[in-house]
Amino acid sequence: MLDPTLSQKLTALGQALINQEAAKVLVEPQDRSTGFWFGGGNIVQDRDGSYLAIGRFRNFGDSRTGVGAGARGLEMAIYRSPEPLGPYEKIKSFSKADLKTNGKAVVSIEGTALHWDGDTLEVFVSTEKDIPYPAGFESFQKPGTGVWSIDRLHAGSVEDLSADSLEEIVIHDEPAVLHAKDPVVTDLPDGSLALIYCNHPFSWSSSNTSVTVRKPGSSTYEHLTDFMLARGPVWDIAATRLTDRLAIPKVGAFADLPDMSLYFYDGCECLRQMDENPRAVKRPRGYSCEELSGIAGGIDTEFPSIERISLHAPLFISPHGTGCSRYVDTLVTDGGILASWQQSQEDLSQPLVGHFLPMEEVEKILS
Repeated sequence: MLDPTLSQKLTALGQALINQEAAKVLVEPQDRSTGFWFGGGNIVQDRDGSYLAIGRFRNFGDSRTGVGAGARGLEMAIYRSPEPLGPYEKIKSFSKADLKTNGKAVVSIEGTALHWDGDTLEVFVSTEKDIPYPAGFESFQKPGTGVWSIDRLHAGSVEDLSADSLEEIVIHDEPAVLHAKDPVVTDLPDGSLALIYCNHPFSWSSSNTSVTVRKPGSSTYEHLTDFMLARGPVWDIAATRLTDRLAIPKVGAFADLPDMSLYFYDGCECLRQMDENPRAVKRPRGYSCEELSGIAGGIDTEFPSIERISLHAPLFISPHGTGCSRYVDTLVTDGGILASWQQSQEDLSQPLVGHFLPMEEVEKILS
């Protein structure tokens, strides 16, 4: 069990990083209206010190009638900025047609992640491919939909990234965890790469968090678990999707403790909209099917075992629109920590927003 005092400090750090009111828009969606998003990725620094942001453009469409109802998961794009909070300029993009893998057409694009492996820039991307459900489960597949899996492409630079290097690295055939999407990558203390992603059953009734590990110098992936952070008891009872691992700076109360990490994750109460009783206590019951964010913590030597901190309610809710706040990502720099996330706006769009917390503030919070 995490010490309550440490949990309080981690909660304070999370709240200072994901500052909803001070957030600045980094990348706009393609339209400022409902169903238009940009996010679901991360930010890394390039070798010249500039900032690279990756994500996907999602345009309006109703998944309950199949993705053919709208231009969902339209494009994967990479942006560059000389400063952590922008301005960001698009420098590379991939369409659904570009990401066709092993003869399988792509129906939609979702979560993405950038990662430097030495001098190699890797892109991990989850796509819904036009392939059928497993035998015996065909009747559960909605018209126009497919199965989600995760691919990798790589090059020496952003400019040299090409779909020619695409390879499928995570694909499930077990109906209970059929869909694999929204990759998150993090370097573990032993030099391994942890590839974390969410899984959904064939019925789309819930989601949990999976993790697979690539050892240093290896090109293969060892699957560890499909329940790194299983669904929670209250606001995140329907879905739990881990989106980021932040190594806690060795300062203040954490200076002499074993290496620990703060984890951000998305959750929701239900995957379908539920009407709230008008006489009930208002929120934070989970905003029904809106995705909100919370935190967990863990000792690095015990990875992938982590402990949920946001037990009874989400920690991060947008003050605008639907309240949706998700896909948190953090990047530690020399001067502080850059946090970015997808945030609902009054017009119901969801741009990528960001906030920078100077390291002096981090040290004060953790002292």
